[in-house]
Amino acid sequence: METKIAEIEHRIIEIHGQKVMLDSDLAELYEVDTKILVKAVKRNIERFPQDFMFQLSKEEFEILRRQFGTSSQWGGRRYPPYVFTEHGVAMLSSVLRSPKAIQVNIEIMRAFSRLRRLLISNMELAKKLDALETKYDEQFKVVFAAIRQLMDPPKPVKRQIGFHVKDTMK
Repeated sequence: METKIAEIEHRIIEIHGQKVMLDSDLAELYEVDTKILVKAVKRNIERFPQDFMFQLSKEEFEILRRQFGTSSQWGGRRYPPYVFTEHGVAMLSSVLRSPKAIQVNIEIMRAFSRLRRLLISNMELAKKLDALETKYDEQFKVVFAAIRQLMDPPKPVKRQIGFHVKDTMK
């Protein structure tokens, strides 16, 4: 099960600041053709508002295609893919009613949840690191100032030229 979640996490990408999955990746996981998945969604389009699913622009599609290297991953598709947010993936289970779709949907929800937990823990870790940096910055400033003083050699005492008599008769 862990490998299934890891495999799904690999397919989750970020577009428009949202974690999404491509229609072709979802179709592969659900073991249906991408055409069938898209047709099912279009028949129930009222269930998929913009924040659940959207189609990439041609420019975004080209950028994505270049990131993955070739277009062969998508079978040379001629139109930009649809991408589904976490909510869109959840809604897919009501459109695709097969037992396989339900099981895959559960795994995808687990993957999204795990990524969310990782993101939150990373944010907490970053906050703790910032607090430590702030705390120790002041201490390091003192240490670095002391080191700089030690590194600056003392100014040599200039001796005056000529004969000097010590005044010892006082």
